[in-house]
Amino acid sequence: MNNKLPFTFFRMHPKVILLEWEQDPSTETLKELTHFKANILKYSMGVSQITLGYCSLLVQWKEDIINYSDAKKNLIALYSNLSINSTPAKTKHWTLPVCYEGEFALDLAHLSSELKLSKDTIIELHSKTIYTVYFIGFLPGFLYLDGLDSKLFFPRKKNPRLVIPKGAVAIGGKQTGIYPNESPGGWHIIGNTPISLFNTKNETPCFAKSGDTLSFYAVDEAEYQKIQCVNNPKAYLTKVK
Repeated sequence: MNNKLPFTFFRMHPKVILLEWEQDPSTETLKELTHFKANILKYSMGVSQITLGYCSLLVQWKEDIINYSDAKKNLIALYSNLSINSTPAKTKHWTLPVCYEGEFALDLAHLSSELKLSKDTIIELHSKTIYTVYFIGFLPGFLYLDGLDSKLFFPRKKNPRLVIPKGAVAIGGKQTGIYPNESPGGWHIIGNTPISLFNTKNETPCFAKSGDTLSFYAVDEAEYQKIQCVNNPKAYLTKVK
């Protein structure tokens, strides 16, 4: 392994160190991050939580870091012994129902006009793609997904909406995402899913994790209402692997 580390250390808090990679986001970088995260949690004493970003790991200890230099040396040693191919991370593929019709698709007509693509073409391009879950934020359960077809790239709104409904599926810049709860936002809404993405009552509040893949499938309004009304709508969230 190259002796030069691909990341830089930043001390963010007495209990927190940020590791920031220099390269652009990629599936290979994500694979490295997820393996390194697992390695730290397995072998580093005192670490309570690690938050994964596109090209970063935010490592938090239970107590204040007494010796910053030793903490860095420990992380460097864990990275130096990292074997990405030896223990592949377990991932799942999820399929999520989306209604791209009527009041659920507030910006679909506008995108159709601006992108010079029919609504059906936008729906087809959006739903046929397999997306990679990079990380979860800025809201609990908000999945940052990579893989949007370049034909659907479109700048975010100059004037964000103050209220975006829970479950809204949207496009912003080079990304697509799902709003797990009602919130302000500047992405263009093209549909809505009846599946709840985040539930604090569950042992794992968010069903997906970094490294998982996800795809959408279109349902009409009648099917959307049917899924929403069943006792366990998550049953319609299918997983493979």
